[in-house]
Amino acid sequence: MYKVTFKFENSDDIVVYAGLGENLLEVARKTNVAIDAPCSGNAACGKCKVKLVGGELESAKTRHITDEEYAQGWRLSCVSKIIADVEVLVPDIASAYRSRMKVADLSSAEELHIFEKTKADIAEAGIEFKNDLEVISVAMEVPSLDDTMPDNERLVWAIEALCGVSRVKIPFFVLKKLAGVLRKTSFQVQCVIRRAEDKVEVLDVLPASEEAKVCGLAVDIGTTTVSALIINMIDGSILAKASSGNGQIRYGADVINRIIEQQKEGGIKKLQDAVIKETLNPLILEMCRSAGIHPQQVYRMCVAGNTTMNHLFAGVDADPVRMEPFIPTFFETDSIYAQDLGVEIYPHARIIIAPNIGSYVGGDITAGTLASAIWNREEMSLFIDLGTNGELVFGNAEFMMSCACSAGPAFEGGDISCGMRATDGAIEACTIDKETMEPTFTIVGDEGQKPVGICGSGIIDIISELFRCGIISPKGKFIREGKRVRHDQYGMGSFVLAFKEDAASVKDIELTEVDIDNFIRAKGAIFSAIRVMLQSLDFDVSMIDHVYVAGGIGSGINMKNAVNIGMFPDIELEKFTYIGNSSLSGAYSILYSTEAEAKVSELSHNMTYLELSNEITYMDEFVASCFLPHTDATLFPSLEMK
Repeated sequence: MYKVTFKFENSDDIVVYAGLGENLLEVARKTNVAIDAPCSGNAACGKCKVKLVGGELESAKTRHITDEEYAQGWRLSCVSKIIADVEVLVPDIASAYRSRMKVADLSSAEELHIFEKTKADIAEAGIEFKNDLEVISVAMEVPSLDDTMPDNERLVWAIEALCGVSRVKIPFFVLKKLAGVLRKTSFQVQCVIRRAEDKVEVLDVLPASEEAKVCGLAVDIGTTTVSALIINMIDGSILAKASSGNGQIRYGADVINRIIEQQKEGGIKKLQDAVIKETLNPLILEMCRSAGIHPQQVYRMCVAGNTTMNHLFAGVDADPVRMEPFIPTFFETDSIYAQDLGVEIYPHARIIIAPNIGSYVGGDITAGTLASAIWNREEMSLFIDLGTNGELVFGNAEFMMSCACSAGPAFEGGDISCGMRATDGAIEACTIDKETMEPTFTIVGDEGQKPVGICGSGIIDIISELFRCGIISPKGKFIREGKRVRHDQYGMGSFVLAFKEDAASVKDIELTEVDIDNFIRAKGAIFSAIRVMLQSLDFDVSMIDHVYVAGGIGSGINMKNAVNIGMFPDIELEKFTYIGNSSLSGAYSILYSTEAEAKVSELSHNMTYLELSNEITYMDEFVASCFLPHTDATLFPSLEMK
């Protein structure tokens, strides 16, 4: 066995031992060392760079590392094998994707506004925000030699009389604690119950003197980030909100790589543990501390995620999702409880999974569609969720159609040399002076934060500004010279946003022609999907009354810049609304409202799914869209007027 030391710029070393020939990236994964590998270790993305600072590695030189970098010790961890004791430096940019756990400040009106707006929009459709959980006080006679009825029957009879029902169910978890609670309180208790028609299910039994808190957990399981809320199930108030990086990210940036990983021996359990044990349970514990509650006071949970995330969360084989004819194990299920999956809340808490409608249109989109309320409007609305997969829903109160396109990881920093998720250190907005070509940008994080990389919203701004200033051509090639524009030995151009002495990085933060090309393909996938879906209905962009944009690619999207690069249709900017994490706000509504839960199921059944790969015009539309803003300039008349 050989000693492997992972060194970090801002934290303590991690020392592990590995066998001869073990892959360095796999060693890092097993040790829970965060190294970004969007391609899941296929040597395709070049993101898993580490620096050899001591010892030896067997490591092939790849196209992602220049001769100069190789001489300095830079290696791709995915092609490096252990052959001796070794020390490697893991730079900030290699681990920046791992979002630190963040607990929101709920005193901020901005944090709560989106949920209040969602509630108001859904309630406008007549959906009542009320659920079937409640707390009742139950008083029973103390048993005696003349009254020997067992505890469970005594409680059942008392609840039947109090609630006027004919059936009462007591789960085993409650049965185990029943004797102690009843005798501690002289048979005066509070019960947390679920009431459904003529039946009551007892979820918990508590002393009458205790404050009964009935809470729920709403979770958005994103491919990159997991966001969650804890709410009061009685009045709907938000008690805690937090987010964290999805622990599965080290197994690949996209769902296909993760499905492939779960096919390996023990893979299903490994992927499930990454999202539940490594990500969700610590998030729950931190939120419960913040809210001043015990995790076992969380009696219900709602999860919204794409179809693959839902399968991996549930520990269900997701391989059929990616294999023709693309049939998942489930679209809907109502048979999962917290204890089944190891989610550390009340063991018998029911887990609602927002329904999927296709292999690549999942519960995050049905929940987001619910939150957008486009189903309750006469106007024609377009809902767009930007992520590794771009998902679209178009329609109104009469009909809705959905589709998904593979945009790739560019919106979340993948396939971009200095790209990263929208975490601390990410450039999220940018302007460039047309004369001097000097950039001005804002950075995610505390004041004084130095840039580490560029997130999705920042990339949109930078490309739009480079194009506006005439620094790049419509093909994304550099056509101006200056101190921030440079070319490598092969003539490949790049634009330097921040030189390394001004950045929290080991190298300059720049956007290359390859990066721009990757992003142009991603934006082209979105625009061509919009065009094809509208054409399938014999519509055009002039018939779009409103566009709702969701996704976590930054604190917001500059819609004007998104139109300028040809990602969104050229319609009035007033028609665009950024609605943030609609998957989470939808999950909140489903959790809190029984009627909203029924409504999202109805929406999923009534939504038409368009498979773009079957549309013969899609590839032509995609190729035409891979240009700034498009090969057909007439589609962007407002830009022609400039």
